[in-house]
Amino acid sequence: MSYKVIIIDDHPLFSRGLAQLIETQREYNVIGIAKDRNEALTFLNNETPDLSIVDLNLGQEDGLELIKDIVVIHPKSNILVISMHDERFYAERALKAGAKGYIMKEEAESHVIDAIKTVTKGEIYLSDNERNRLKEISEDVKSGLEHPDAISTLSDRQLQIFTLIGKGLGTVEIAKKLNLSIKTIDTHKENIKAKLHCSSSAELRQMAIEWTNKAV
Repeated sequence: MSYKVIIIDDHPLFSRGLAQLIETQREYNVIGIAKDRNEALTFLNNETPDLSIVDLNLGQEDGLELIKDIVVIHPKSNILVISMHDERFYAERALKAGAKGYIMKEEAESHVIDAIKTVTKGEIYLSDNERNRLKEISEDVKSGLEHPDAISTLSDRQLQIFTLIGKGLGTVEIAKKLNLSIKTIDTHKENIKAKLHCSSSAELRQMAIEWTNKAV
C-alpha cells in the first residue's frame, strides 16, 4: 500500500529535504508541496492525501486555521504538525484543531519517521515529555487544581493576536491582517489583558514579546 503525502511549509529547502526523507520509505509518496494556505487548499480540492504535514508558521498565515480547513475538506485525512514552535505551547492546540500529532523540527530524523508512521495509522503522536505534561494537566483538572500556565487560557484567536503583538504589529495592522475590525481587535486585547493579568497595553506588549521569543 502506498500513502499519499502533502507537505505544507513556507521554507522550500525544508520541504524538499523532508520530501526526500519521506520517500526513503517505500510506502510513502509525496504528491505535493505547498508554501501557503491558498496553494494548499487548491491542491486539497483536487487531491485526497492520506497525510498532510503542516507547519504552523506559514509566513503571514496561521497553520492552526489551515488544520481546521483540512479537517473540513478531508475529514478522514490524517494531519501531522512539524513546527519550530515549542510543543508546550502549541501541541495541545494542534490536536484540538484536528491534527493527530505534533513534532518539533529539531527532532532527529528517526523520530520524524516514527511520527509520520504513527499518524498515518490514525494514532496520536507526541513526544514523551509532552504526553507526560498533558497527563499532569489532565490530572490537575480532575483534582480541581488550576494550572499555572495562563497562556493556555487564551482562545486560538486570542493567542494569534497575542503572537502578532509580540511580533511588533499594532492594532490597525493586526485588524487588517486578520480581516477584522479595529474594535474587535481592541476587545480581544482587553480580554487577553484580563486573562494574563496585565494592567496596561505596554505590559501586554512586553509580555507578548518575551513569550513570542520563547515559543519559537
